Amino acid sequence: MEKTTYRLPSIWICIMMDILGYASFAAPGLGEFTDIIWAPISGLLFYRFFGGRFGVFGGLLNFIEEALPFSDFIPSFSIAWVIRYVTERKPVPGNG
Repeated sequence: MEKTTYRLPSIWICIMMDILGYASFAAPGLGEFTDIIWAPISGLLFYRFFGGRFGVFGGLLNFIEEALPFSDFIPSFSIAWVIRYVTERKPVPGNG
């Protein structure tokens, strides 16, 4: 079976997505209400950015994290970017 690879999104896009998730704290009282709208959008975008099993699992965790009260401080997109970057780096020839 052939392994499907997904293109790693830009770290800057991941940081911007995390900032958008934090933005709900900027409006006192509205924060948790906006999370109801943002959680499914964030989960879907996570899946689209990372794809495959990693994207499905991470998108589900991201949805839960955004939907739960007071958990928006977790930078899930940036953490996922680091995990994918570290696990998918190819060794440089001659550095062995």
